[in-house]
Amino acid sequence: MTAPAPNKWLITLAVMIPTLIEILDTSIANVALGHIQGSLSAGQDEVTWVLTSYLVSNAIIIPISGFLSKLLGRRNYLIISVVVFTIASMLCGLASSLGMLVFFRIIQGLGGGGLQPMSQAILLEAYPPRERGLAMAIFAMGAVLGPILGPLLGGYITDNYSWRWIFNINVPVGILAVALIWLYIKDPDYLVRRKAGESVDYIGLALLTLGLGCLQIVLDKGQQDDWFSSDFILTLSIVAGIALTAFLVWELTCKHPVVDLTVFKDRSFATGNVVMFFGYFAFFGAIVLLPLYLQNLMGYSAFLSGVVLGPGGLIMLAVLPVVGKLTNKIDARFILCAGLCISAYSLFNMAGFSLDIDIGTAIAARNIQAVGIALFFVPLSYLTMAYIPREGMNNASAVFNLLRNLGGSFGVAFVTTLLARRAQFHQARLIENLTPFDLSYQSAQERLTAYLAPKLLGIHDAAQTAGAALYKLMLKQANAMAFCDVFYAQGVMFLGLAVLMWIIKKPPMGSKMPDGTH
Repeated sequence: MTAPAPNKWLITLAVMIPTLIEILDTSIANVALGHIQGSLSAGQDEVTWVLTSYLVSNAIIIPISGFLSKLLGRRNYLIISVVVFTIASMLCGLASSLGMLVFFRIIQGLGGGGLQPMSQAILLEAYPPRERGLAMAIFAMGAVLGPILGPLLGGYITDNYSWRWIFNINVPVGILAVALIWLYIKDPDYLVRRKAGESVDYIGLALLTLGLGCLQIVLDKGQQDDWFSSDFILTLSIVAGIALTAFLVWELTCKHPVVDLTVFKDRSFATGNVVMFFGYFAFFGAIVLLPLYLQNLMGYSAFLSGVVLGPGGLIMLAVLPVVGKLTNKIDARFILCAGLCISAYSLFNMAGFSLDIDIGTAIAARNIQAVGIALFFVPLSYLTMAYIPREGMNNASAVFNLLRNLGGSFGVAFVTTLLARRAQFHQARLIENLTPFDLSYQSAQERLTAYLAPKLLGIHDAAQTAGAALYKLMLKQANAMAFCDVFYAQGVMFLGLAVLMWIIKKPPMGSKMPDGTH
C-alpha cells in the first residue's frame, strides 16, 4: 500500500522556513558591520568581507545545487545543507576574530546556497500545475521580502542585544527546519540519481567556482576599489571572464555537465531569465537607494526609514497570494507586463523627488513599487518554468536563482557606481555658479552672512560660515540630483523589459492545465 503524499502546506512550511532565514542572512549583517568592526578590532575595508564571503560562496553553490541533489538525493542534500548552515551560524556567533567570522560565513554560504533553488523546485512539484502561480507567490514572500526585512531585523537585534544574535537566532530555526524536512520531504520516483561509476564534471565545477567567485568579489568590491584602476579588481575581472567563457564552452560539449545549459533551448525559460536578471538588477538597486536617500540626504533615522519601507512589505504580503491565484485565470504575461509598468512608474515617481518631500510622499512611492514587484516576481517565475519538465526542475531552478542573485549583485554595483559618477557630474555643474559673479549666489551669501553676523560676533567669520553652508547645500543638491538620475535609469530599464517579455510563450492555464506535472 502506497503511503499518502504529505500535505502541500506542510511541505511548504518545511522548505520555506530554512529558505527565509538563508535569504535574510544575505542582508541581515549589513547594518551590524560597525558593531562587528569594533568588537573584533577590524578595519573598515576588512570588515566588509563578512558580507562578500557569504555572497561568494552562495553564488558558487546555487548553480551546482541541481547536480548535488542528483548526487546525494534531494532530501539528503536539503538536510545536509540546513545542518551545515545552522552549525556555521552558531560558529559565526562564537567567532573571536574577523578571520574566523569570515571563514564561518563562507561555510554558512555553502550550506545555505542550495536552499533557494531546491525550495522553488519542490514547491513547483508539490502543487498541482494549476496552482503553480500560488506556489511561486509563497516562494516570492521569502525571495522578495527577505532582503527587505534583513536590515530591519538585523538593526533591531544589533541595537537591543548583540551582533552575535543575528547568527545565533538561526540555530533553533535550523533545528526545526531539519525536523520538518525529515518528516515531510521525500524524493520523487522520477528524480534521476547519479549512477554508480558515472563521471563527475570536475573541470566544469572548477571553472564555475573560479569564475563566479571572482565575479562576485569584483561586483562587491569594485566601486570601493575604483574598479579597473585597481590591479586586484582588474585581475579578478580577467580571470572571471576567461573562466566563465571556458565554462560555457565546456558545459555545452560535456556529456555529463555539472549545469545543464540545454534548458535555455526553451524560449520561455531563456527570455524569463533575461527579464529576471535585469528586473532584479533594477529592483535591488531601488532597495539600496531609497533608504540611502532618506537617511543620508533627508536626515531620517533608521526607524523612520523602516516606517517608509514597512508598509510596502505588508502590501506585498497581501498582494502576492492574489497574484498567484490570478495566474490560473489570466494570461500571466499581462500580469507581468502590468507589474513591469507599475515598477517603472514608481521609479519615475521617485526620480521626481526633491529634498522637500514629506514622509507621506516617500511612503506612497514605495507602496506603488511594492505592488509592481508583487505583480513582477510571481508571474515571471510561473512563466519561466511553465514548460520545464519535472525531471529538469532542479537544474532549471538552480540556473534561475543564480541569475536572480547575480542580477541583484550587478544592480547594487551599478547603482552605487552610477550614483557616485552622477554626483560628481552635478557637483561640477553646480559649483560653476558658486562665484561672486553669480547674482543669486551673491544675494544668498549676503542674506546668510547678515543673519549669522550677530551670532558669530564678526562679519568675517559670518561670511566664511555662510560660504561653507552654501557649499554644503550644493553638495547635498548634487547628490539628490544623482539619486533622481539613477531612479530614472532604473525606470527606463523596467519599460524595456515590458517590451522584451512578450517573447515568452503563452502559458497553459485553467482547463488547459495538465492534471499532473509533465
